[in-house]
Amino acid sequence: MDNSSNPQPFTPVVPQPTSSPDSSSMKGQMIEFDAEKHNLKTYVIEFIQTLAVCLVVGIVIYWQIAQPHKVSGLSMFPTFHNNDYIITNKIGYKFNQPKRGDIVVLTNPRDLSEAFIKRIIGLPEDRVKVQEGHVYINGEKLVESYLASTSSTPPGAFLTEGSEVFVPEGSFIVLGDNRTASSDSREWGFVPRQDIIGQVFLRYWPKESVGFIPGDVQY
Repeated sequence: MDNSSNPQPFTPVVPQPTSSPDSSSMKGQMIEFDAEKHNLKTYVIEFIQTLAVCLVVGIVIYWQIAQPHKVSGLSMFPTFHNNDYIITNKIGYKFNQPKRGDIVVLTNPRDLSEAFIKRIIGLPEDRVKVQEGHVYINGEKLVESYLASTSSTPPGAFLTEGSEVFVPEGSFIVLGDNRTASSDSREWGFVPRQDIIGQVFLRYWPKESVGFIPGDVQY
């Protein structure tokens, strides 16, 4: 018998499921997109944390270490001019005592919301007087090289002409360099140590006057 005439059994071909290239690509894109969102979120969180740390450090520096101030007025002329910008060292006096000649920022004894810039002249246990246009410390005339040779120091309501005062422990006498245009210890007396905010150590504006501020009084 010729088997070639018999039909072969039919086996249906079932298509196998295949992944669409487009579908696979979309899945990959979705994974990549989620990673980008995660990275962005992490970046934002780290950025905010960095800002917070910088803010805290800035506050600590401002309140405890150094503080910028703007000079207003001419009470310290010619050493400082109106609108000079300075940095006050607020931590130095926690370890060292104020010295004669230091330029300091202090609380205005008549208005606690204001600050003055003055120079320390009289130290605790000094005897200070103003006589004939000069300042005397413990009987010796104070040599003030930062003043013009023609400068004169008039007396005031507290430091009257020729009257010597004794500076008590924990207090200071401060004067402005512009002696004829300064409200200072000659008028309102001693400055308690706790009223001194800090020592002026740097002028950062105007640019032609940038530099450190020395304290170099001799007598």
